[in-house]
Amino acid sequence: MTTRVNVLFSFLFITIFLNIFNINQARQHKNPSSSSSSSSSSSSSSSPSSFLVLALTKSSVSLPTPKSETQERIKKPLESSIGAVMEPLREVRDGYLITLNIGTPPQSVQVYMDTGSDLTWVPCGNLSFDCIDCYDFKNNNLKSSSTFSPLHSSSSFRASCASSYCVEIHSSDNAFDPCAIAGCSVGMLLKSTCLRPCPTFAYTYGEGGLVSGILTRDILKAQTRDVPRFSFGCVASTYHEPIGIAGFGRGLLSLPSQLGFVQKGFSHCFLPFKFVNNPNISSPLILGDSLLSGNLTNSLQFTPMLNTPMYPNSYYIGLESITIGTNVTATQVPLTLKQFDSQGNGGMLIDSGTTYTHLPDPLYSQILTSLQSTITYPRATETESRIGFDLCYKVPCPNNNLTSLENDATMMFPSITFHFLNNAALILPQGNSFYAMSAPSDGSVVKCLLFRNMEDGDYGPAGVFGSFQQQNVKVVYDLEKERIGFQVMDCVTEAVSHGLSKVREQQQKSSIF
Repeated sequence: MTTRVNVLFSFLFITIFLNIFNINQARQHKNPSSSSSSSSSSSSSSSPSSFLVLALTKSSVSLPTPKSETQERIKKPLESSIGAVMEPLREVRDGYLITLNIGTPPQSVQVYMDTGSDLTWVPCGNLSFDCIDCYDFKNNNLKSSSTFSPLHSSSSFRASCASSYCVEIHSSDNAFDPCAIAGCSVGMLLKSTCLRPCPTFAYTYGEGGLVSGILTRDILKAQTRDVPRFSFGCVASTYHEPIGIAGFGRGLLSLPSQLGFVQKGFSHCFLPFKFVNNPNISSPLILGDSLLSGNLTNSLQFTPMLNTPMYPNSYYIGLESITIGTNVTATQVPLTLKQFDSQGNGGMLIDSGTTYTHLPDPLYSQILTSLQSTITYPRATETESRIGFDLCYKVPCPNNNLTSLENDATMMFPSITFHFLNNAALILPQGNSFYAMSAPSDGSVVKCLLFRNMEDGDYGPAGVFGSFQQQNVKVVYDLEKERIGFQVMDCVTEAVSHGLSKVREQQQKSSIF
């Protein structure tokens, strides 16, 4: 496994709808694969507001030539005067969706929220969006429901090769590279007079996904402000990536950075899987500094962010040990999960774009052994071989009532506690470890441990803390103090407090079965 890459950042509007798609496959991104870059920056305007809350519910293109950006120089990201912003996240299969309103007039596009990458990209095309080898996704109705058409936006134009965003997307150490590749002469480079567009870029993902497109700029309309020259990827064709992505990493291209929150932070509270595709409730996503006030952070367990030169824009934390049940002795983890080697490999990536938590061996095997010694239910080995999870059990379910089973304390599995650096302990909610793989039948239900083995732990992160294990947990990214906080809570209650639930009773009624 590897970390999510910054992909083409398409049109981000800030009404983030996050909804969990319960896919069995983790999605993680690597660094972008592209050519070169150039130097320059961006600018955006801001308007005062108390905060921003977002609701979270993942053909050829012709664009106008770049507007004059030759006098742009790399600047610090815009510092916004907005205290915070809130939007809903819509829960869907394999992730949480945020809806972006981009262009003039605005076009709405839903994309995955991804803390594992920077670039935001959207499916783009005047006629169609082509996803190569996406049959599995299409069969599961996991595909883009909308695309962005730059020809239908009067404010859309291609980013200049002299833009700092072009330098960033091409991962270049030389600011002249993108314009040189675009065909600018040395004289034009020295005089900063080249107006050629940013060259096409390619972006790869850890699960083999690939996107290629052009860097585009357009107005992004949010609830409390507009970003007039928002930079994103306009993608007409991908491999194994059916839905666009909104990057929430720490780099220049990320959504928080372009909104002016890169020195502040954001938080989310993911609803459980049973709310997948429920139109009546959304997970809250909050951007801004008001979420970091003392009275809101006192109850959180904070662990420091770890910085690696290999993936400087990703969020890494250090894992010290894992406790199963009431065991006094915690299972110690390898040093690679809390520090980096000389090449920058190691650490635990926290990633909303990866569904399940991944742990390296021998730690993963030790966790399985410890759980097996504690759990007395019969193993469901047939289910294990069929769906690929390593530890499944057949659990009694009287009257085939899964809701009553979830509320029965005698039917609980052993608790799993993650101990992070700085004595930050997170006891996973019961629903975040073992999960029902189908509807109850004949008075029983099969539940599987939704963890994965980290098979490629020698390169990139040593482990990944996925979005499934972040359900019913408030996760706060304090970017100013470079720390990440955790607090177990009922995310339905949190959604209701932000006005993101139509009916409170949905908590009892909603189920994937």
